[in-house]
Amino acid sequence: MPVRFDADLARFEAACTAEEALPLAEWLETAAEPRVDLSACTELHTALLQLLLAARPALAAAPEDAFLARWVGPLLAKAG
Repeated sequence: MPVRFDADLARFEAACTAEEALPLAEWLETAAEPRVDLSACTELHTALLQLLLAARPALAAAPEDAFLARWVGPLLAKAG
């Protein structure tokens, strides 16, 4: 599973696809203080990005992937 959910932390790993959108949305609704770890994420589907931008969870760890670090990391850092 590309996204692993703990109580208040979601860890994104490798290629995260649109199939993870519903579980992510449900987790974002129930987590008290949601945080996301994108350090191991290599691809992020835009459906997931839209959920993250709408929910504005705190960014626990920025993406290490060059593209995500340049374009997605700053958006989520501003959001959180």
